[in-house]
Amino acid sequence: MIGRLRGTLAEKQPPHVILDINGLGYELEVPMTTLYRLPAVGEPLTLHTHLVVREDAHLLYGFFEKRERELFRELIRLNGVGPKLALALMSGLEVDELVRCVQAQDTSVLVKIPGVGKKTAERLLVELKDRFKAWETVPGMSTLVVEPRVGAAVSSAENDAVSALISLGYKPQEASRAVSSIKEDGLSSEDMIRRALKGMV
Repeated sequence: MIGRLRGTLAEKQPPHVILDINGLGYELEVPMTTLYRLPAVGEPLTLHTHLVVREDAHLLYGFFEKRERELFRELIRLNGVGPKLALALMSGLEVDELVRCVQAQDTSVLVKIPGVGKKTAERLLVELKDRFKAWETVPGMSTLVVEPRVGAAVSSAENDAVSALISLGYKPQEASRAVSSIKEDGLSSEDMIRRALKGMV
């Protein structure tokens, strides 16, 4: 099992990143909550990882914090929750927001995540309730301050944001509409994704 990778961030194409380690590029899929905290391309980066081995592929998932990886592992242990749905849940909600949602048994937020209907949301809350008893929410962790970055052209950032939302399970029209509604000059794709997700959830 690959548990952690340290290298240089070579590429960001939400929700995928490439981490260069001595000339070898590892492609990882990350939740948007990790993407928001990534440094600029060319900067050093350490990610906690989880490897999923399938018949047709070996998939590597990366997380900024161990706590995020633990949540991902808890989610994919649940019946009917695969890595894609786990990433969608983690992209729409911070770890602490999801923990609070489970503790309050609140389905209203979960049903706004693509792939989660009312029955699935109710089942997730029941199954996660016992697992989350030991989890504590960390004050101040649910709000991330993201500094605006000057990067590629706006149209490119928009396209990246729309593609990332589609990969999370949103319909193309929903993704385009959400990004268009929060569009501002100078926003990076990460900022657009964060604002669009907050508007959708």
